[in-house]
Amino acid sequence: MSLNFAGRTILVAGGGVTGSSVARFLSTEGATVAIVDENPNLKTEFTVLAPQSVDVTQYSAVVISPGWKDSHPLITDCIAAGIEILNEIDIAWSIAKERSPNQKWLALTGTNGKTTTVEMAAAMLQRAGLKAVACGNVGDTVIDAVTHKDGFDYLILELSSFQLHWMKSAHFVSSAILNIAEDHLDWHGGFDAYCDAKLSLLRHSDLVILNGDDGEIVKRTHTWAGHKVFFTLDTPSPGELGIVENLLIDRAFVSDPQEAQMIAQINDISPTLPHSVSNALAAAGLARCVGVSYLDIQSALMDFHPGRHRIETIASAQGISWIDDSKATNPHAAAASILSHLSVVWIAGGLAKGADMNALVERTKDRIKAVILIGADRDLIEAAFLKFAPDTPRIKIDADYVKGGVSNALMESVVTAAKSFAASGDTVLMAPACASMDQFISYADRGDRFAAAVKKLVVGEN
Repeated sequence: MSLNFAGRTILVAGGGVTGSSVARFLSTEGATVAIVDENPNLKTEFTVLAPQSVDVTQYSAVVISPGWKDSHPLITDCIAAGIEILNEIDIAWSIAKERSPNQKWLALTGTNGKTTTVEMAAAMLQRAGLKAVACGNVGDTVIDAVTHKDGFDYLILELSSFQLHWMKSAHFVSSAILNIAEDHLDWHGGFDAYCDAKLSLLRHSDLVILNGDDGEIVKRTHTWAGHKVFFTLDTPSPGELGIVENLLIDRAFVSDPQEAQMIAQINDISPTLPHSVSNALAAAGLARCVGVSYLDIQSALMDFHPGRHRIETIASAQGISWIDDSKATNPHAAAASILSHLSVVWIAGGLAKGADMNALVERTKDRIKAVILIGADRDLIEAAFLKFAPDTPRIKIDADYVKGGVSNALMESVVTAAKSFAASGDTVLMAPACASMDQFISYADRGDRFAAAVKKLVVGEN
């Protein structure tokens, strides 16, 4: 890929966070940039075009933002016209090779837990005194991290299936894959294509750290001949990371695989839940790949707390816990959240993204006391309850509410309904198993509104 963008006319597909960062960089490099976006009211300093109005032959390249399908008419027109197709990750990689040749890249993907684990890994490297930053789908975009004035030595990239679908040339000293479960099937066209996107990371990595407890990962990487290290919540075999009694143990990054080193204690991790421990093992593997000591890994874990909207306790009152896990945007994440509690009043619904809800409800039905349903695809969840748990109370919530508006009537109705079912010992859990954009600006907006309603109607704050 040529880094000489001066004088070129480049189209950036998508004016979101990634597209805006790319457009700014290309402009500083002397390119003439236009953005194509479905939102005609996009606020930007660049020319904004509607997809149907673009003459692709006027551009020498198009940079595709994550989320744009290769079947989009604009993209197919570019391919047919022989227009160069670029993406942010590969542009950033080319910049790094030319301007920061000693910079090392690590990567992580998975259906769930990506942000938490990337932030964990970054904390471990930083605790060791390394100039490291988490980027990609968390923090800065990759192109902003590469061009940052601080000149980081290590980038830890959180990569989505969309980014991996378009990525061609970036390379990583090590990568981790946390889990693979149904998500974004509407975009990829099926589970196999989604898995292929996630596992394409193998081809770009010197070493991969894989979840040995995830059947799909084990099955789909069985014949891959590259260097791989498994992590597990069971006793680790030689060459693996795992658990012995209450200790996280390394038998992979040791001088003799017959020996074992303690990484940390389970109670160093907060919250102390199975998927949190699994994430910590993956992050520790990434850190050990670049020589971070066990002491620094343990110290970082002891001080680490997940970000907001990830199993975040909003309130505890009358023996009832009110928990915001708005980031649980697919069935796999919601199941892990529900199974962490014994008796749940579950708040669920939104955009299912093509995911099947049957397995989720069948697996968790014995923990669910009642379900409160919101959003566009709530009928899919109700249908699963009718099939596997027809006696579980189901409440559908509708309210006079405008997306992004001042009124919080929807969530206040949800919390009121939850209060009618919850008793001491129960957990009211918002882990929707769906994306938020049908009714909310983002999963964070959904979580904030839930928290505001709990504080008003349960805690009594104004």
